[in-house]
Amino acid sequence: MADDLFAAAAEERLSGRSPLAARLRPRNLDDVVGQRHLLAPGRPLRALIEGDRLSSVIFWGPPGTGKTSLSRLIASTTEKVFVELSAVTASVKDVREEIASARHRLGERGTGTILFLDEVHRFNKAQQDTLLPAVEEGLIVLIGATTENPHFEVNPPLMSRSTLFRLHALDETDIAELVRRGLEVEGASADADAVEHLAGRAGGDGRHALTSTEVAVALAAARGRPIHVTLDDAEGAVDAKAVRYGRDGHYDVISAFIKSIRGSDADAAVYWLARMLEAGEDPRFIARRMVIHASEDIGMADPQALLVATAAAQAVEFVGLPEAQLNLAQAAIHLATSPKSNRVTQAIFEAKAAAREAGTGEVPPHLRDAHYSGAASLGHGTDYRYPHDDPSGHVEQQYLPDEMVGRVFYDPTVHGREGRLRQWWPGHRDVGDPGDRDV
Repeated sequence: MADDLFAAAAEERLSGRSPLAARLRPRNLDDVVGQRHLLAPGRPLRALIEGDRLSSVIFWGPPGTGKTSLSRLIASTTEKVFVELSAVTASVKDVREEIASARHRLGERGTGTILFLDEVHRFNKAQQDTLLPAVEEGLIVLIGATTENPHFEVNPPLMSRSTLFRLHALDETDIAELVRRGLEVEGASADADAVEHLAGRAGGDGRHALTSTEVAVALAAARGRPIHVTLDDAEGAVDAKAVRYGRDGHYDVISAFIKSIRGSDADAAVYWLARMLEAGEDPRFIARRMVIHASEDIGMADPQALLVATAAAQAVEFVGLPEAQLNLAQAAIHLATSPKSNRVTQAIFEAKAAAREAGTGEVPPHLRDAHYSGAASLGHGTDYRYPHDDPSGHVEQQYLPDEMVGRVFYDPTVHGREGRLRQWWPGHRDVGDPGDRDV
């Protein structure tokens, strides 16, 4: 009895000394911050956890997104025995012993086993193979957690027997909520700009944000009570100064960034990109603006620009900061050094204006659908000339409605690929100096 009391007292004292991130681990699914695509009511992972029907899974996501917390939540809701190992320290012998214990437990008491293996990608192929028979026969339910792409790091047979759930980096709203919860647990308050700075520098990592919050509280506590965290405390906690710009500055800096790219100044573009990243700007916002710019201000002068910008946006989602800053910088430099044309923008806006004009838009009979019975009797498709039947791959015929014949919506410039396009594109008509319409 005395041993139990001492053990309980020791556990209570240790819990009070635990890192803030450990003390704030969620106690139920509603406590989890972020991952709404998996854990909102009715979403698949939540339904499996609440119904205690989870089969083997792989949790894949950046650090600090809740992989371990989710696994421990599962431990608190399941009737199975929950066993936790780390691939960093566990050996094949440890895994085999746990599998043997699971077999004995199932045979003796009819109780299943969940094996949580953190950093599963650290196991080599031979080590992962020791798990396969137990997973395959359902002896254990494996929960593997990894920060690396499991399609590359986890054996295909193990992957094929597991459901993959991808966890996303937390957004700044989620991180700020975690910071506020941490402050409450620590009995501290904070200025709004301090919370914003701690959230903005976390890079989507909830654990990192709470560790920084704990340091900021310690700095504030050194001044005495009540504990109030200032921006200086937050800056000291993350060892980075806040780049201050408010709502107006947010739009001013992105405007300077886009105008620098439009003006083909790669140095300025990279500088404004760096300013935004240092200020904790959402990289997805930056990437979206570059994707828009690639068509708005470059267009057909360099069609690759859109591919580069889109690839950078995908890299932000796939890789995340800080590494994705390289992808964003490459895209910004590519866009800045690309030839410029706004003719795609002009084309769609002028075409939309024409489409709104009253009485326009009748499809010429030879372009109408001729694939149904009776279409020929209506004259649909009659006299249509198939371009591939001509050696040049192009035939002259009317494609616009009668009211629009002669209207030009897309007129390529002489810049980049558009300059070459003017030389061979059969649809180009000489409508004057291409420089007359440049912006």
